[in-house]
Amino acid sequence: MRVAFLTAPEGIEQVELTEPWQTVVDAGDEPVLVSTRPGRVQAFNHLDKAGTFPVDATVADSTVDGFNGLVLPGGVANPDALRTDERAVAFVKGFFDAGKPVAAICHAPWTLVEADVVRGRTLTSWPSLRTDIRNAGGTWVDEQVHICADGPNTLVTSRRPDDLKAFDSVFIDVFDA
Repeated sequence: MRVAFLTAPEGIEQVELTEPWQTVVDAGDEPVLVSTRPGRVQAFNHLDKAGTFPVDATVADSTVDGFNGLVLPGGVANPDALRTDERAVAFVKGFFDAGKPVAAICHAPWTLVEADVVRGRTLTSWPSLRTDIRNAGGTWVDEQVHICADGPNTLVTSRRPDDLKAFDSVFIDVFDA
C-alpha cells in the first residue's frame, strides 16, 4: 500500500508527520512525502523549528491513482499554506472523489474545508477549527479520534498530538481494510 503524506514546504507539526509515517512503515507499507515544492520540508515542534524531511514527489507530479490513502499532518502553518494552493486542494479532493481513505489530525481539516469535502461529514480537529468545520457544513465532535463513513470515502480525524497513538492505530486499520 502506498500512502501519500501531503505537506506544505514548512509549518508541519513534526510528530504529526513522523509518528503516522512510522506507523505506515511498521505496517510494511510505503509512505510518500508529497509537497507543493520539491526539496525538503521544514517541520516544527509547535513554534520552534525542528527537522527537515526530503520531498518524494510534488502535487504537480502526483495523481490520486498512485496512492491507496492520504494522511494530512497538522501544524498551524502547514494546512493554512496548503489551502491556498489550488493543486494541493485538488489533490485532497481527488481522494474523496475516488473513494479513498483520508486521515487528518489537528489543524489539517482546514485543507478539507477548503476542498469542500466536510459537508455532511462528522469530524474532530483542534478545537479552534470547530466553527470553520460547522460553517463548511460539517459536524464537529470533541473526540480523541473519529471515523466518518458517511460519504464517498472513510475519513479519520483526530484532535492533537496527544491523540496520536489512537489516531495511528485507527487510520492504519482503516487504510488496510
